[in-house]
Amino acid sequence: MPKMKTNKAVAKRIKVTATGKLRRRRPLAGHLKSRKSQKRIRAFRKDRPVSKGFSKRAKKLLGL
Repeated sequence: MPKMKTNKAVAKRIKVTATGKLRRRRPLAGHLKSRKSQKRIRAFRKDRPVSKGFSKRAKKLLGL
């Protein structure tokens, strides 16, 4: 059977932690920051966990 290919779109957006959990960046953080509050901009710096429903699918796409 051929090797499973990693989905590069998912691989660029999701990091796998040492314990095997998936982390993602927050959306809407790229531009138009002048109209967003400082509290909101600070929250964009933190990684968020991937939802349980999508993490099962994402692991398959990452080849884990």
